Amino acid sequence: MNEELMDIVCCPVDKAELELSVETRDDGEIVAGSLTCTECGTVYPIEDGIPNLLPPDMRETSA
Repeated sequence: MNEELMDIVCCPVDKAELELSVETRDDGEIVAGSLTCTECGTVYPIEDGIPNLLPPDMRETSA
């Protein structure tokens, strides 16, 4: 994920801003981390450089 996306992404639940937490970077791209809503506190994971912005009740759980 490119950090410049933070200018356009928002929480899909309440449209509030998201706070970025980076765990891993590779060549300036965010590979792993999370986005946390500043209003409702919902956490959206970033895995393999892709933010999962589905609400928690719509995400598939890994086996």
